[in-house]
Amino acid sequence: MTGLDRVVDDSIDDGAGEQSAPVWAVFGDLMAGLVGAFVLILIGVLVVQMDLVASLQSEVQKRQQEEARRMALEKALAIPLQTGRVTLDNGRIGISGSVLFPLNSDELRPEGRQVLKSLVPPLQVYLGERDEMLMVSGFTDDRPVQANNQRYTDNLELSAQRALTVTRALIDEGMPPQRVFSAAFGAEQPVASNADEKGRALNRRVEMAPVPKAASAAKATSRE
Repeated sequence: MTGLDRVVDDSIDDGAGEQSAPVWAVFGDLMAGLVGAFVLILIGVLVVQMDLVASLQSEVQKRQQEEARRMALEKALAIPLQTGRVTLDNGRIGISGSVLFPLNSDELRPEGRQVLKSLVPPLQVYLGERDEMLMVSGFTDDRPVQANNQRYTDNLELSAQRALTVTRALIDEGMPPQRVFSAAFGAEQPVASNADEKGRALNRRVEMAPVPKAASAAKATSRE
């Protein structure tokens, strides 16, 4: 091989080396980019899973607290619940309107006052231990107030007066005034159909529910 041929071969080898080097460099950059993207995706998946686990744990803890709260309230009201005149459903204490009031009236029956009197001691202890308040809510069926009744404009006003009467009776029986407040819903939240008397009787009711102080303050603000 002549000197010229060697020079030509060397130049060809150098060119091939120069061409192959950038290819490997590009390939390395591509692999590094893919690995980086994979790591980012993996981190994102892990973060999402951690958020889901935390959310699930929070929900489980919340349900456990609600169940413990319900059981504590049921235990506190064991004696009144045995009479059958008081019900407890999902933390709401219910009393039939017929037990508390005559039809289309907010005058408390003696029987109804006795029921309320039996509720005050256990509720007072329960609320005091948790630093909560008691919301007293009045409800009616969907039938209009009787035309000859001059005291109430409509069912909302009737439910408001009944809730206020119960609230005052609880205070008279020893409930601290700062622990109780009233609310009115009229016929807007029935628990049964108003198509028959049985359903309407269930809808004419007063409910009481322990609520955190922050929640009660927010409700009071929303009504202003």
